[in-house]
Amino acid sequence: MPPAKKRKTTRSGKAEAVPEEQVATATANPETPADGPTAEQSADKEPSPPPATAEASASSTEPAAPSAASAAQDRLARFRALQARAKASSDQNLKEATKESQRLATDPTQLTALNRKHAIASHKLLKADVEEAGEDFERKRAWDWTIEESERWDKRMRKKDAHRDDTAFKDYARESEKSYKRQLRNMGNPDLERYTREKMAAIEKAAAAGTLDIVETDDGEMIAVDKDGTFFSTAESTSFAQHKPEKAAVDRLVADLRKAEEASLKRRKERMAKNGDDGGDVTYINEKNKQFNQKLARFYNKYTAEIRESFERGTMV
Repeated sequence: MPPAKKRKTTRSGKAEAVPEEQVATATANPETPADGPTAEQSADKEPSPPPATAEASASSTEPAAPSAASAAQDRLARFRALQARAKASSDQNLKEATKESQRLATDPTQLTALNRKHAIASHKLLKADVEEAGEDFERKRAWDWTIEESERWDKRMRKKDAHRDDTAFKDYARESEKSYKRQLRNMGNPDLERYTREKMAAIEKAAAAGTLDIVETDDGEMIAVDKDGTFFSTAESTSFAQHKPEKAAVDRLVADLRKAEEASLKRRKERMAKNGDDGGDVTYINEKNKQFNQKLARFYNKYTAEIRESFERGTMV
């Protein structure tokens, strides 16, 4: 069995194979170091490259230490930056939480009242100073506004005063008028583009049917002339009954009717609650009988609750 090959380790940590001749020589001459070649081998063979490999490995290990140090410094810098961001975020959250707690602790009604009192006090102080100087306060205050703004303000105040005086009930005609105006305000602006489009379509249809003539005047204006009086509406016209509204208009009308019904029901409940009626079943024929039934209910309702519930369910025998 041939002897096993021995391996020697260089500085770079790599193992190299040792030839059998060197193993035999090292066994015969134990005083000769195993690392260095013999004289005959050095004469016969070219110089081996292990020293160059060792120098390369040494040169490769030298820049590794600075790179590791720089990486550690980079990690430390990123860690400190993250710590600074976390601290800044924590401080900002604390400030926002403090502001929110202060806002919640402050009563908005009291703040509004204080602002109103401050405005009134400033107005009175300015008025006193102007009158003490012998000037017209209203005239001086009007210098801060234009004529258009002043007129709009006066119109708004007159409208506000008229609305305040018109809130009380006068008669049913006035209530109907107010309701009609309110419905007109809620209706929104008319669709003029759609109206113009439908008008032109109706004119073209009537002109094609021969019941309408389009005449151009001397100044270039176009005039529609109704031949038999069927195009333009009169007091006896019934063409409006043939109009079919859009689905959106029908839905809007249904919503308005439902809203009016809910408002009427709400007013009825408020009126009945004001009169002492809870809105239940009517079990009386006059006011005196109503008071008597209320007295009975006050004393005996707790005993007859089960019987009345059975009657309502229809399970009473």
